[in-house]
Amino acid sequence: MNKLLTTLAAGLVALTPAAAQSAQRLTASKANEYGLIYSLPTTVVDITIEAEHTECTPGPFYNYSRLKLGVDNAITAPSKSVTIKSVTFTPRGVADNDNRWLVQFKAGATPYIILADNNCPVAVNTDRLPELPETELPEAMKAVPTALETDAARQAITREMTMSSSLSKRADLVAQRIFELRETRSDLISGQAENTPPDGKSLQLVLDNLTAQEDALTAMFTGTTKKYTTVSTITFEPDSESVNGEIFARLSPVDGIVDINDLSGSPIYLSMDIINEGSLPVNEKGETKSFPKGGLAYNIPGTAVIRLSYDGQEIGRTETALSQLGVTFGLDPKLFTDKKEPSKLWLDPTTGAIIELGPVD
Repeated sequence: MNKLLTTLAAGLVALTPAAAQSAQRLTASKANEYGLIYSLPTTVVDITIEAEHTECTPGPFYNYSRLKLGVDNAITAPSKSVTIKSVTFTPRGVADNDNRWLVQFKAGATPYIILADNNCPVAVNTDRLPELPETELPEAMKAVPTALETDAARQAITREMTMSSSLSKRADLVAQRIFELRETRSDLISGQAENTPPDGKSLQLVLDNLTAQEDALTAMFTGTTKKYTTVSTITFEPDSESVNGEIFARLSPVDGIVDINDLSGSPIYLSMDIINEGSLPVNEKGETKSFPKGGLAYNIPGTAVIRLSYDGQEIGRTETALSQLGVTFGLDPKLFTDKKEPSKLWLDPTTGAIIELGPVD
């Protein structure tokens, strides 16, 4: 590793918001002896698990559902369950303090390096940053109110229904009201109702309200189902070894994603298979190239497939580049100080790999 200078602060200037968010610019100058220090990234993977929660609640008259309404599939006992809806993998780079480098430029030149918000290099000799793909992450969704939690439910329940002391009598009254609502809706649709709304929009509002009331009263027999989602993100920090079925998290039928030590949940397993490992470049003779003196270091990453499985089924996989599966090499610093045609460089802040190397615009 190149010798590190102690003048890192010199030449450190914040970029304008238009250039990059939270980015910094390191400029080679006499103050820092034309040397710039930076860290290359190690790659971690944020794994976001979207879990769907389902809560089933029996209605107060579930025992009468077949007798009063002819319904055979009413919910008869409360239950909670959780299923995994989606898995999203998001690689990102974290500055590796064990992989710090000094690039030494020629005196009198003023090349510069742009550091991304993870303090790793993303560009050299250009303020225009590479356009990297953004991962769209799921958002937690609250439960929609059940039929019994709506305003229509409060409209549908009469005083007589609530005052009766007999459960069977209340079930009779509710069932009777359901059939009345159905008859009223049928009359409105067929045009036989005495007081038909004056226009189609008004008619639709009345029909929707009648349907909502019927749904609420019917739910008192059939029960209700409530669904909502939660989102949990756990960071996986790969090393240079394969992983075979390690417990990554657990899925609880009540609480959703829980810690690996929470035995209320069943295990979610993670595996990582290495596809290839980065290797040092070779010359025309097949000999490994030497690191250029004072060179600008970059990573040559390897590739791995990361998989999650639950209950014997694969629930997510991704193929991604990982810096820790590769090697570090360097570019000749003269590329960036050539008076006739200086070069610019784009690096991937997730892996430290070269995205593009070419002449300055």
